[in-house]
Amino acid sequence: MVYPMVEESETGELKAAIQMYDELRLHKLADLRVGLLHGRMNADEKDDVMRRFQAGKIDVLVATTVIEVGVDVANASLMVVEHAERFGLSQLHQLRGRIGRGAAKSFCILMTGGKVTEEADQRLDTMVATSDGFEIAEKDLELRGPGEFFGTRQAGMPSLRVANLIRDRKLLEAAKVEASAVANGDTLSREDWEKTIKYLRNHWNRRYGLVEVG
Repeated sequence: MVYPMVEESETGELKAAIQMYDELRLHKLADLRVGLLHGRMNADEKDDVMRRFQAGKIDVLVATTVIEVGVDVANASLMVVEHAERFGLSQLHQLRGRIGRGAAKSFCILMTGGKVTEEADQRLDTMVATSDGFEIAEKDLELRGPGEFFGTRQAGMPSLRVANLIRDRKLLEAAKVEASAVANGDTLSREDWEKTIKYLRNHWNRRYGLVEVG
C-alpha cells in the first residue's frame, strides 16, 4: 500500500502512511501482519522491515515512495497506490516495477481521490495503456516539458523553441551529427567558429555561461 505522505497535513486532504498503517492493522486488516516503511525511519529500521517483508513475516507493507527504487521482493504481487493522481508518470512506473518480479501474476491498482486534473488523467491513462518504459518516458516528456537547455529549470517548456523533441527526433539527431562535425572543425573555419561563439555569448549572456560551466 503506497501513500504520498508520511503524516497527515493540516488540511487532511491526503491519506498518509502512518495514519493508514494504524487504521489498517487495528481494524480493516487486523487479521494480517502489517508493516510500515517510510523515509523518516533510520537505515537499520528500514532494512529490518524489508528483511521481514521479503521473508514473508509481513503480509502487507504500508509505505511511501521510499520503495520506488532498490526494492526486490519476488513474491510481491499486488500494489495499491492511493492518490495516484498526485504522483508523476515516471514515479508511478518505478513504483509499479517493484511488483511482478517473480513468477506470480501481479496487479497494480491506482486509486484516486478528490478532483483529478486533465494532466493527471493523462498520466493515469498512460499507465493503464502501456508498461513500456520508453513510451512512458516520451509521454512524461510531453506532459512535463524538457526544461531549459540554457538554464536551470528541469521541467516546463524551454524559451529556446527550436523543435518538438518527440515529433522532430530524427531531425534533431541529424542536427546533433552536424553540430559534432562543426565542433570537431570538420565543416567550419576557426574564424566562423569564433564568430558563432561570440554571437551566443552576446545573445544568451548568463544562460550560455551555465553551458560553459558544464
